[in-house]
Amino acid sequence: MTSTAAIYRTSISHVRQTPLKNAFTYRSYSWFVDVDRLPRLPLLLRPLAVFRAGDHLGDPSATIRANVERFLRTRGMEPDGGAIRMLTSARVFGHVFNPLTLFWCYRQSGDLQCVVAEVHNTYGERHCYVLETDPSGRASVPKAFYVSPFNDLDGQYRMKLPAPGERLAVSIVLERDGHRPFIATMDGERHPATIKNILAAAAAVPAAPLLVSALIRIQGVRLWAKRLPVVKKPHHPSQEAVQ
Repeated sequence: MTSTAAIYRTSISHVRQTPLKNAFTYRSYSWFVDVDRLPRLPLLLRPLAVFRAGDHLGDPSATIRANVERFLRTRGMEPDGGAIRMLTSARVFGHVFNPLTLFWCYRQSGDLQCVVAEVHNTYGERHCYVLETDPSGRASVPKAFYVSPFNDLDGQYRMKLPAPGERLAVSIVLERDGHRPFIATMDGERHPATIKNILAAAAAVPAAPLLVSALIRIQGVRLWAKRLPVVKKPHHPSQEAVQ
């Protein structure tokens, strides 16, 4: 274990405004870690949290840091070895599902260079957005990834991604033609990654990756049953191909 790791017990909300109103909220938890000091649980507890480079962008045989830095270079940014903090879900009982992983990438001076938002969909694909946020953690970026079968690639994401402190408060708003058809928020309270807190989080949300994946799919079935039009999934080229 490492004293730099923390767990955020989270409340995650999805609100769909148009063309059909729908909202749901679920409980989960996320890890906030230094990619150079990834937690390693005692053997008996290890099924509750494993961190693998292969669950994220880049070469699964490389380190998470190396993959993030390589990706930034493909986007014209040069890291200088500063800290990289990651907010993510761990692999639990061999399963992982990370709708959103965030990397706060710092310079050695301590200044924030950028935030990388890695989005996964339920089709096994992923896409990374690089955001240069303002002092309040805000940035915008064109939507470029098919996440929901009920939303095409039109629009702009307005993200608020302040680095987590005692509280976590992240939001992503899809804007399109002056409307906000979709809003997602994630809020939580920080807890040190002690054995007690790890067990409490795991007990509160058992098998979290499977549960979250199932909840999202159930909501999709409900929207389909309400005859919300389905948008055909376009081909998404792998970003790793250009690294």
